[in-house]
Amino acid sequence: MRSILIIQPNSTKSMTEALVPLVDSLQFQNTTYEYFTAPSGPKSINDEDDAVESVKHCLPELEKVLDKHDGFLVACYSKHPLVPILKGKAAIKNGRKAVTGIFEASVGTSLQAIHPEEKFGIVSTGKVWEGILTEAVVGFLGTKGEEGGGRFAGVETTGLNATDLHDAPAEEVRRRMKDAVKRLLRKGSVGAICLGCAGMAGMDEMVREACVEELGEEDGRRIRIVDGVVAGVAWLEGAVRSGF
Repeated sequence: MRSILIIQPNSTKSMTEALVPLVDSLQFQNTTYEYFTAPSGPKSINDEDDAVESVKHCLPELEKVLDKHDGFLVACYSKHPLVPILKGKAAIKNGRKAVTGIFEASVGTSLQAIHPEEKFGIVSTGKVWEGILTEAVVGFLGTKGEEGGGRFAGVETTGLNATDLHDAPAEEVRRRMKDAVKRLLRKGSVGAICLGCAGMAGMDEMVREACVEELGEEDGRRIRIVDGVVAGVAWLEGAVRSGF
């Protein structure tokens, strides 16, 4: 049996638990999935400082299980430092272990899914992520300040943090999510929307509603909605099976 560890680097266990049915729905056979929640540290990763802080709380425990798993998914939508750290440590232990983050997986999946003349965009939480994720996309694609080389439509945010997505009134979350999606679509030529937070897992329906309201039934249904957790698990499943 192959084994993949899904790492939720903040310390809110309910956010980890929300990922389980999403992963189970993929119904991949002959792979076991285990889940890790930070034992302490930030309850919600709301900026780069929180991401750096979370490493201190996660890494000592993760180092103990590197040999146990074949793949690792960092379920924080950011340029999270755990991704390169675990890639380095996994390479020392066994170069065939696969590591990715939900940010990296969703960007890669979006670019493969859409037409070359279309763009992808990201809907995320607090406004601070607009600059952080734009910079992260540029760095990931290696476009040297060209903001995605013309393939990136940008980031729109809800003004909610990760825990608010589950704790705030449902109608408020729905309204803010749909408003952010519509602002992104108005930038034009958007073919894919990435859910820019692990806390948005399972929120595809409200994103689709916004696409249909903004673009009409036919065009709204054509937009790809990319959940980073799904994209990450799917990539790791293939990478582990093939030995990439």
